[in-house]
Amino acid sequence: MQTVRHSEHTLRTALISKNPALVSQYEKLDAGEKRLMDEAFRPDSDLFGPITLHSQSDWITSHPEAPQDFEEFFNDPYRKTPSPQEHSIYIQCIGQILKFLKKKKPEDAFCVVGITMIDLFPRDSWNFVFGQASLTDGVGIFSFARYGSDFYSSHYEGKLKKLQKKSSSDYSVFDNYYVPEVTSVLLLRSCKTLTHEIGHIFGLRHCQWLACLMQGSNHLEEADQRPLDLCPICLRKLQSAIGFHLKDRYKALVRWVDAESTDTPTVSPERSREDPLSLPKPVEAFKEWREWITKCLAVLQK
Repeated sequence: MQTVRHSEHTLRTALISKNPALVSQYEKLDAGEKRLMDEAFRPDSDLFGPITLHSQSDWITSHPEAPQDFEEFFNDPYRKTPSPQEHSIYIQCIGQILKFLKKKKPEDAFCVVGITMIDLFPRDSWNFVFGQASLTDGVGIFSFARYGSDFYSSHYEGKLKKLQKKSSSDYSVFDNYYVPEVTSVLLLRSCKTLTHEIGHIFGLRHCQWLACLMQGSNHLEEADQRPLDLCPICLRKLQSAIGFHLKDRYKALVRWVDAESTDTPTVSPERSREDPLSLPKPVEAFKEWREWITKCLAVLQK
């Protein structure tokens, strides 16, 4: 196991920048927001810690890439930003892929993301991907197939019995596809994937600064170890792209977790397919994350 630990100076520069205009922008944050962001520099912080690598197959080791600090994010001429005309995020449950989404993208959409329980791979040389996105077109497709508790078991019902060669316009393979039981762990994993990939559409690259939602993941174990929250550097990027008060954001997240009882009864796969609106929202696996948000609110409200 290896820890990726950056110096206080490196993290401060990555978050605040040395550009006077961006430093001034940072200084205009309210006292609570700066107090929370500054947790990035505290070696003993219990809110934001260093990245831990558990194996040579982890993302940072196997996919070397240059880190993106706030200044590089802010000055990226190719990143998409919401506008009064394009301000909505659409989530579409589909079997079709990126070209379909681009054609179906509403005029007011900042991005459209498709979700499916079909396992995905972009080309024959890959065994699978959790998701794939086109940042310039503002579309993405994400699979939650491998997040079901029974995916890697021999009795998984979603496996094809034999290889099927289909034309690019034939989507019959998606008919009556298998939907696993909706559990809090599946929901947590799905939220991580969906918000991570939407972060990419906003222009956030893979995080190499601190433990963060925007870390890449090569396998399910690594995805599970990744937190659901953004580190201060990525949080400032998202705040710059969208514009929000951190206190309002965290209060809204707590309300989302608390919106329904955690003892909502489970729903069978058959029921889920027939009536998607009946899907429960089990949140037992979000308990630790909710406690983390509460700590952040305490820092913001000092």
